[in-house]
Amino acid sequence: MAAGLLLIGMGPGGVSGMTRAAIQAAKSADHRRYEAYTALWSKDSLSELEEEIGPIQRVMRPEVEDPVEILELAKSQTVALLIVGDPLQATTHVDLQLQAKESGIDCTVIHGVSITGLVTGAIGLSNYRFGRQTTLTYPYGGWIATSPLEVIATNRFQGLHTLALLDLDPTGEGIGGQKPMQPSDASQAMYAMAEKLSQSVEEMSEDSVLDSLKIQACREICSNIDSLMVVLCTDMGTENQTISYLSLEQLSLADTGGLHCLVIPAKPTDVEEIALNRWSKK
Repeated sequence: MAAGLLLIGMGPGGVSGMTRAAIQAAKSADHRRYEAYTALWSKDSLSELEEEIGPIQRVMRPEVEDPVEILELAKSQTVALLIVGDPLQATTHVDLQLQAKESGIDCTVIHGVSITGLVTGAIGLSNYRFGRQTTLTYPYGGWIATSPLEVIATNRFQGLHTLALLDLDPTGEGIGGQKPMQPSDASQAMYAMAEKLSQSVEEMSEDSVLDSLKIQACREICSNIDSLMVVLCTDMGTENQTISYLSLEQLSLADTGGLHCLVIPAKPTDVEEIALNRWSKK
């Protein structure tokens, strides 16, 4: 292959979920880097992939956000950056693509199955009814972000579902030591956000109609946090995939797994309600 940068989508988890184009391109590259901070494969799956395409070097946030080595190599050789899901779901990789262009380096994207497309159909909610997505983060040094719950509240108030990805990095530094957030962590995070948001909502700006609606939405979700229903999606696209429809209170007792995400539904349509009830935990 000619010199340049390949952004390769690995899909959700496992060699069987990768496209033929992705496997062939990665196998043909001179250098293979596995981006291991925005999402993760299991060690076993990664070992299986190495057997298929050759050795892979793990890179973290600093190497991707300041890609001096990657771009220097790509000037004369082919460098494959392997990314879980789809390569362009994170703005980090879009920025890398733009940096390659500015450096005169050819950049080819090979798309993969993304969690954003996989989850909606799998659980049975209409893709047309999803609003802005968000990420539940770990508390950093005791600081709790309420913005994820504000996004969820505003979406629900507008009749829109929310996809909430779960944090992988307790440090927030992206340099290693990933610990994917588990259901109990997510439950604790949302309760902590609700407690903080219920105290700070009175201080929110009310300069416009939209501001007033957001305040109303935040008050509503905070006052009903115990009964909030969520869909827990675990290890999607793998043989270990599970889906559970349960309350936030039940979420704290849900089974652990590899990678999780949540969908917080708005009021479902009749068909959506039947689809959701398939996953209910009694």
